[in-house]
Amino acid sequence: MDTSDFPGWHGTTIIGIRKGGEVVVAGDGQVSLGQTVIKGSARKVRRIAPGGQEVVAGFAGSTADAFALLERLEAKLEATPGQLQRASVELAKDWRTDKYLQKLEAMLIVTDGSDLYVITGAGDVLEPEDDVAAIGSGGNYALAAARALIDSDMSAEAIARRAMEIAADICVYTNGNLTVERIGA
Repeated sequence: MDTSDFPGWHGTTIIGIRKGGEVVVAGDGQVSLGQTVIKGSARKVRRIAPGGQEVVAGFAGSTADAFALLERLEAKLEATPGQLQRASVELAKDWRTDKYLQKLEAMLIVTDGSDLYVITGAGDVLEPEDDVAAIGSGGNYALAAARALIDSDMSAEAIARRAMEIAADICVYTNGNLTVERIGA
């Protein structure tokens, strides 16, 4: 099937913020196909608990691809209990070298409450500066807003909610229907 004329899936903004001993990952609920909103209440931030270890993951990109990556991440975490960084690096290496995984179009923000990473298909495992990470179509808007607020008296969750509100006001592929997961303090 030739997909060159097929309008790509858009519509995700995910943000992760570490502040005051807690980490919050928030994501909007919009899924769009071209210029049409297909769903406004998708849940793109989830808790996974491989081997009893609690991890929060948010994804941007193709939903099916993201679920495939989350399953792989869970398997890596089961093989390396309590080592989110190692599991993330192993997933990124597989993603970059495995012919099947190379075709997956998604990005992840993951946290165990102490570490916060962005995982990409280019083999990157990035620990964000300023304890703020954002991905997706409205990610740059949310990132800028959160960085402006990170030194305020606001909690990590309040910053995430405000940054997502700003992103939703600017990005047509982002809505205000949020899923927010907190881990840590």
